[in-house]
Amino acid sequence: MASALENEANSPKNVFILSGQSNMAGRGGVEKHHWDGVVPNECSPDASRVFRLSAHLHWEVAREPLHHDIDAKKTCGVGPGMSFANAIKDRVEVIGLVPCAVGGTAIKEWAHGEHLYVNMVKRARASMHHGGEIKAVLWYQGESDTLSQHCADTYKANMEKLIHTVRADLHLPSLPIIQVAIASGDKKYIEKIREAQKAIDLPNVVCVDAMGLQLKEDNLHLTTEAQVKLGQMLADAYLTHFAPQEPSAAVASS
Repeated sequence: MASALENEANSPKNVFILSGQSNMAGRGGVEKHHWDGVVPNECSPDASRVFRLSAHLHWEVAREPLHHDIDAKKTCGVGPGMSFANAIKDRVEVIGLVPCAVGGTAIKEWAHGEHLYVNMVKRARASMHHGGEIKAVLWYQGESDTLSQHCADTYKANMEKLIHTVRADLHLPSLPIIQVAIASGDKKYIEKIREAQKAIDLPNVVCVDAMGLQLKEDNLHLTTEAQVKLGQMLADAYLTHFAPQEPSAAVASS
């Protein structure tokens, strides 16, 4: 059987892992288990520059909803991934998005050896088979950990362990991690989770704050417009902290 990634010429060279829970998978435009199909211009497909790794490990043109075959038990809509990719594509050649997020998942379900973790690492490794380089992990998760004091108390240690294990298993000790500080969840422990997320002080880990972005009527999921904005915020963080310097800037500083 031929490899799903056998055509090296079509394999993206700059890979981004999208992981976490429902707000990364995308619920923008979803009401009563139905996606409205509205795709903002900022999330439009680009058949020559932005690709996604399917559940079967095939590269294909990326389009909303990015997680339709990954978070397959839920109805997916617009997430931050396409907006992110379109915002960086003038600085980053041929982008590969690797969706891995699954709604309703707590940090303990992403621990080393758990199914979600194993699948994420498998997909990340597949994305590198033909010269792809993982440039960053975009991580948006934590709402499910606002439900108990124990989850909140252990969140920071569990997230730091996840970062260390992912880097070790992918042999990328400096892999950039851009995490999102949550904007919703149980009011009792949301601030404790947000504090834990913003307190992580590891090399090449930065945090983007989703608080203040518009939520849907469920007070849990970001609207389509908010997801577009979040994608642009993630792009700004990547370009500011991790992207190669623009040639013009390099020349000016030499």
